[in-house]
Amino acid sequence: MLEAELFAFLEGASDGAFAVRETGEIWFWNHAAQDIFGYPAEQVLGKTCSELLHGVGALGTEVCHERCVELQCTLKAQPMPNFDLNVTTATGERKWVNISTISYLNRRTQSTLLVHLARDISEQKKREEVFHKMIAISHDVASLESTMSGAAPVAPLSSQELEILRMFAAGNDASRISKALGISPQTLRNHLHHINKKLRTHNRLEAVTHALHRRLI
Repeated sequence: MLEAELFAFLEGASDGAFAVRETGEIWFWNHAAQDIFGYPAEQVLGKTCSELLHGVGALGTEVCHERCVELQCTLKAQPMPNFDLNVTTATGERKWVNISTISYLNRRTQSTLLVHLARDISEQKKREEVFHKMIAISHDVASLESTMSGAAPVAPLSSQELEILRMFAAGNDASRISKALGISPQTLRNHLHHINKKLRTHNRLEAVTHALHRRLI
């Protein structure tokens, strides 16, 4: 395939397509690339990617630089993985694109062109950012809920001990609670003793207050 045929084929691509010579200059730029980056072909031909796009990778490292084409040409015999790139558009805004690279050898001149296919993934990146923020907030809320009382851990209360505290919190007196639970007043006092011991409190009111503060009831 001749370069002219290659460029005619790429012109109809829905992805932004541009070709870069071994010396770094942009040699071809299709209409989809203009739509993505905002630069018309006449403004970019003959310029380098580094001076135009100022591309930064997902890890914040500079990807578009003076020697990037030279380095990529050394990999032309190997498959080149696609990667995400944060670039500068014609309006000065930053945009995320995913870049695939194809090495094209002109057998007549033995020169190599690097063809880049670009897809706008800005919305995907925004969704990922929102998702990561939601996950971070979820972890913060979970951590907050587990530590918001500021109280030291306590021994777990039994289901009956929790029910006793709920009934006291609802305004029931000891006699009514004993009858409702079918236990003697002495047994209720024993339960209160164990509750205070577990919560490290000193009386019924303090036990109920601590249980509410710890969200046990």
